[in-house]
Amino acid sequence: MSLILSRRDLNFMLYEWLKVEELARIPRYADHSRETFDAALDTCEKIAADLFAPHNKKNDQHEPHFDGETVTIIPEVKAALKAFCEAGLMAAGQDYGIGGMQLPVVVEKAGFAYFKGANVGTSSYPFLTIGNANLLLAHGTPAQVETFVKPEMEGRFFGTMCLSEPQAGSSLSDITTRADHEGESPLGAQYRLRGNKMWISAGEHELSDNIVHLVLAKIPGPDGKLIPGVKGISLFIVPKYLVNADGSLGEHNDVVLAGLNHKMGYRGTTNCLLNFGEGMKYRPGGKAGAIGYLVGEPHKGLACMFHMMNEARIGVGLGAVMLGYTGYLHALDYARNRPQGRPVGPGGKDPASPQVRLVEHADIRRMLLAQKSYVEGGLALNLYCAQLVDQERAAAGAEHERLALLLDILTPIAKSWPSQWCLEANSLAIQVHGGYGYTREYNVEQFYRDNRLNPIHEGTHGIQGLDLLGRKVVMKDGAAFKALGAEIQATIGRALAGGDAGLASHARALGAAVGRVAEVTQALWAAGDASVTLANASVYLEAFGHVVVAWIWLEQALLAQAALATAGGDDDVAFYRGKLAAAAYFFRWELPKAGPQLDLLASLDRTTLDMQDAWF
Repeated sequence: MSLILSRRDLNFMLYEWLKVEELARIPRYADHSRETFDAALDTCEKIAADLFAPHNKKNDQHEPHFDGETVTIIPEVKAALKAFCEAGLMAAGQDYGIGGMQLPVVVEKAGFAYFKGANVGTSSYPFLTIGNANLLLAHGTPAQVETFVKPEMEGRFFGTMCLSEPQAGSSLSDITTRADHEGESPLGAQYRLRGNKMWISAGEHELSDNIVHLVLAKIPGPDGKLIPGVKGISLFIVPKYLVNADGSLGEHNDVVLAGLNHKMGYRGTTNCLLNFGEGMKYRPGGKAGAIGYLVGEPHKGLACMFHMMNEARIGVGLGAVMLGYTGYLHALDYARNRPQGRPVGPGGKDPASPQVRLVEHADIRRMLLAQKSYVEGGLALNLYCAQLVDQERAAAGAEHERLALLLDILTPIAKSWPSQWCLEANSLAIQVHGGYGYTREYNVEQFYRDNRLNPIHEGTHGIQGLDLLGRKVVMKDGAAFKALGAEIQATIGRALAGGDAGLASHARALGAAVGRVAEVTQALWAAGDASVTLANASVYLEAFGHVVVAWIWLEQALLAQAALATAGGDDDVAFYRGKLAAAAYFFRWELPKAGPQLDLLASLDRTTLDMQDAWF
């Protein structure tokens, strides 16, 4: 059994539930079939298992270090990334014209899940590069694509996103990196950037020939001063090395690594403080300022950047799922093989009787069921969102708008729900291992540390909650909320009409929860005071997320119940019964948690809002 990801579960989600082979009807994917999809997944699984997973612990124990000149990373990282790139996986979802496979996004992400689960640190380098390239394909000029994207797809250049600054954190309106116009170039309007960027993952290394930084900075106004707020923010390509007209590398740009941040987890990914425009190290006596090329229109940088940020948010959710998933599989394997204790009940107190395996204890099964419900629910949600991208690309008119709305409203949930609950799965995996789980000799403690980053980066829970409640549920007169509600009601209708009492009970519970979310949303916005409405947005996000994942579980349960009738053997029967048990667990143990949260929100409680600094 793989300890990274269950292929049986992945096949269930892709082929039995989402029916991804039907995407081959879309002209872009016409060359594909289940055979080509499986071949891609097989390749991902093999490279992840053979080259990524073996150095995961070493990557953590021997994190990158900086001697003032060079960042040193263990050699296994470069070898793994070389195999990844040579297999064409950097361009798996891209057009044939730039060396891609034109795989559907949902299959590409399913394959990438193996790398996230095998080694989240090493997988961050291609993860960021793919997102960087996708942004430039959407907003860059043909010359920018030719110069930067094509080498990224070949694995010669890697990419980053540079948003945060030491004094600003998540508050991008407060960034002070400055971009002064210098003239025109074949790569677009050329600027000189000066400023500092913090928390830049993959910001410096020797793993590729070049690093393509996508940098948010402010173009000054006519008075020479930076424009306050987000309106002055623009987006720039700032390469580590300038690129000559023939594609060869030129001089080192004025980008300097000031130091590495030392993280609790995710240690295999360099995390950097970068100085732009220091002007001394690489160009003594030369003109200070990092050369950057404008992407898109001036002052529209944040809109461009959200192309990568939204992709990254769903990707962060997938990474959180996979850390939880591999932790669950490690805990399950341990519980099946570790004898400890004796059963509760008659005969269980006889010290001469043999010990039983951990999995035979009800409390261990409770913790395993919780993990299963979190990770399989989270993975299904993320794959559903990935398929929405495929369907949206192929749709037009009202259907395109509907799919875009669904993706909009689900993005903060797809990022934050797994970041919270698959982290909880990691905590439970440690608990299943007992004292061994709290030691570095076992993998589960690292999975927890690695996953603890995911509730923070690409927008904290608080930011995602504000986005969901403050914008997504009310935008376009609630159109996204209504579109999601229609999808959920369709699933409820199928469950009620199916004739199974257990699934009908789940459906009624879900229907009541959806109705309650709608009522509470109206009550929150009827408060007439945005500070009251949004004070507890993170709680709203959590409750909303539980309702969404309950819907995802009802979808899986409907399919599992129907498949039981034609299950081909004991393994299939056990698999489908496991799905139904996890769904039942989620509906009986997890969905009810949303009730008190929604009641609290409906009361317009001001406890957190009224608390004053001095009272702490």
